[in-house]
Amino acid sequence: MKESTVIENILTRKSVRYFTGDTISQAQVETLLRCAMAAPSAMNKQPWAFIVVTDPDLLARIGSEMPNTRCQNRPACAFVPCGDLSKALESRPEFWINDVSAATENLLLAAHAMGLGAVWTGIHPDAARVAQLQAILHLPEHIVPLCVVPVGVPAESPAPKEKFSKDNIRYNRW
Repeated sequence: MKESTVIENILTRKSVRYFTGDTISQAQVETLLRCAMAAPSAMNKQPWAFIVVTDPDLLARIGSEMPNTRCQNRPACAFVPCGDLSKALESRPEFWINDVSAATENLLLAAHAMGLGAVWTGIHPDAARVAQLQAILHLPEHIVPLCVVPVGVPAESPAPKEKFSKDNIRYNRW
């Protein structure tokens, strides 16, 4: 039963870009963060930091200045998963991208399981977007935003997209 629940959650997750504007609880925010931080990371370095944006004026500013983030679409909050370069693997500092990506996917799956809507909106590796968000959020230089994930009560119910394709599969060799 547990297996089918997890698989169904993965296969039915979808990007929600419009929200009702209703709030979510601090307990829900903490659950989402706990799920995000349960992600695997290279050598367990956990080179992540999360900015949780709940201030309506700041959400509006991010949405206005960075429309790709969907923060203008009335989310309850937005999570900004970041790489903390001071915690990155010394021999392979770029692995922070993998680790923070895994944490972001956990956050998206947890939001879906909780009946919330969420969407991954890209920031890194676009240097201009990275610098812009670092300035808006007053991030130190060693904190690099990977993406913005607006989360809230969904105002839409898009159908999940079927993404499985046998054309993308090879066994043993190309």
